[in-house]
Amino acid sequence: MQKTVKSRAEEQFTATQKKDEKILKDKEKARRERAESVARLRGLRLAKEAADKEAAEAEAKKKAPAKKKKSRS
Repeated sequence: MQKTVKSRAEEQFTATQKKDEKILKDKEKARRERAESVARLRGLRLAKEAADKEAAEAEAKKKAPAKKKKSRS
């Protein structure tokens, strides 16, 4: 039995919709992976900046001894 033109068109339409859904899912997956990577790198950068700041503060304390205040008498 031959398929009608309408049924062939419906099959093609369904196949196109499935393909479109797959493409959208792939794009969303890529976007999510990119966002996770950016978040991970941002976290690493912030941790490094905090460690550098602490190291710089510790170094500054070593180099500049605390000044003694003169008492007013």
